[in-house]
Amino acid sequence: MASPLALLRDDSLSLLVRGYGFGAHLWRRADRGARAVPFRLLGREALFVRGEEGVALFYDESRTRRHGAMPAFIQESLFGHGSVHSLDGDEHRHRKATFVDVLYDDVEVARLLPELERQWQGELDAWVGGGDRSAYDAAVGALGRAIMRWAGIPGTAAAQTRWAKRQAQIVDGFGVPYSPEFLLALANRRWSDRHAAELIDAVREGTLDPAEGTALHAWAWHRDRSGDLLPAKRAGVELQNSFRPMIAVSRFVAFAAKELHDRPEWRERIAAETAERGSLVGGELATAFAQEIRRTAPFVPMLPAWAETDVELDGQRVAKGGRVVLDILGTDTDTREWERPSAFDPERFVGVDDYEAIRAFVPHGGADVRTGHRCPGEKLAIAGLAASIAVLSDPRLRISGRGLDVNRRRMPTKPRSGGRVRRADAPSGCPFHRG
Repeated sequence: MASPLALLRDDSLSLLVRGYGFGAHLWRRADRGARAVPFRLLGREALFVRGEEGVALFYDESRTRRHGAMPAFIQESLFGHGSVHSLDGDEHRHRKATFVDVLYDDVEVARLLPELERQWQGELDAWVGGGDRSAYDAAVGALGRAIMRWAGIPGTAAAQTRWAKRQAQIVDGFGVPYSPEFLLALANRRWSDRHAAELIDAVREGTLDPAEGTALHAWAWHRDRSGDLLPAKRAGVELQNSFRPMIAVSRFVAFAAKELHDRPEWRERIAAETAERGSLVGGELATAFAQEIRRTAPFVPMLPAWAETDVELDGQRVAKGGRVVLDILGTDTDTREWERPSAFDPERFVGVDDYEAIRAFVPHGGADVRTGHRCPGEKLAIAGLAASIAVLSDPRLRISGRGLDVNRRRMPTKPRSGGRVRRADAPSGCPFHRG
């Protein structure tokens, strides 16, 4: 049992209380520009790292490993038992290869674009027709239906929307184990695992025949390094890990609504680009705006790993068995890596095609997609977010200024209202609270 002094030194409670501000709190202990700072997390010594040097250390499998580093309540609720996120080495690379084949190829990204266009056009028409709901709620439906159809998952639009809402709630509740929302996330995880396993079994039994190359087909027939099919439940977990990240992009969409509300000049530029191109997908300005959203509002503020050996960075050390924690937010907004990092400026991404070459840009993880832990669905996420931004920039819509405050203690977080959207000429209700 840890001593009272050790408990007093532990920073776990501070992380819970400070949320996304935890990293900035830790860096106050270090010299300006430091790449590493020691702290204590869940009873163990740890090293908090940032910047290109921190990314290189964190993803160096000769010095760190991911297996077992994620707190169990996050691993089991968000990613699922036995998922690729808990693997390392050859086993990780073998399973990761299927994700890369399904998610990362440009042909697969191009296959998603018509679905994004179709689903978001439906949401846009609903708003223009007098609908009143948040950008977040609309995104859960539009992105969820688009990615499920792309993944080969059968069902009506209503059924796909319902499953997307369950997946969104898992994402919303995984980080609050002190809340009833976490229990609901566990219930939705159990339902989703059962449903996904049934889909896998149906494919193997021949009652479902998804197109070759879709996520459903790939995971139904994926074999482990021994040549065996994955158990249906585990294959179903990885099926969800192929499409749930797109649904999680809905949180970025809520932040996009906030930033577009505050930057009408960017809404005008993106709207003009969309009108000129005649398409909601693939716009350069919308994509640049999406990248800046991902830089400034990452899904999680940090990621953990175990030190496989005694580790040193920037004069700071942690012994083998301690934790190495990558500061995602601190790296994406680091003063040594970015010009005017605290300024929201999508212009910095205009004309940038190879964003993976920016080593200090890690909103979806870092290192190489094929051999490391970088998310292979990142290109899909960017496409989905850019399409969402094009829709929200439509001049026929108005984004309300009410409820755009963000609780940065909660993980994950988003603007409180999700970004309320209505037709531009619709009455705003109370004359004293027009937004």
